[in-house]
Amino acid sequence: MTNSVKSGFDAAYNVRGPYAAALAQFDGCLQDYGRETDPMRALMRAYTAAVIASTWPDETPPEGVRYPDTKGMPLTGESGVLGAIIDDVGKELRRLQPADPLHQHLQSACEQEYADLVKSRWTVIEQARPSFTPPFYWVLVFWLVILFASIGLTAPASPVTMIVIPLSAIFISAAMFVILDLDTPYGGLFGIPSTAMRHALADMMAR
Repeated sequence: MTNSVKSGFDAAYNVRGPYAAALAQFDGCLQDYGRETDPMRALMRAYTAAVIASTWPDETPPEGVRYPDTKGMPLTGESGVLGAIIDDVGKELRRLQPADPLHQHLQSACEQEYADLVKSRWTVIEQARPSFTPPFYWVLVFWLVILFASIGLTAPASPVTMIVIPLSAIFISAAMFVILDLDTPYGGLFGIPSTAMRHALADMMAR
């Protein structure tokens, strides 16, 4: 179980950086196209800020940019509000009318960057799913309770028994805590930091 949730946590951690990079690169491509993409860039800044505020609600919210209200948005998984923003950006991108070959090339490049961004976004969403379901945890807890109760009732009453059984319960409880914490990549003691996303937003706002 520990290996499984650690692998899932590492996968979720590893895709967050490329996702942030895809956001910054797409914004840079829009900037290269020209002033026509300013509304799209504003939407992308609002989107990135909303992702930060909704995914890390216990941290300081982004400042200097307006973004949708994140109350009610899921910590992980798909958000209809954020998905609509991304879809609107894609529609506006396809509505651009390049005036020369240079802008035609830039539009094609931005469309490719947009496709990579959407793919990266869905990778992040899917990688954040828990590895185990709540019923599995409750069955495991029930099994451990029965196991320790049986051992406690059948073991001879001795100082060693009185020490070993509680210590074993504490150690297994600590292991279960680590498993549960790693199985929720955002938040908790071992949560994925928001550093990459904040760097991407700072880069987008600095341009």
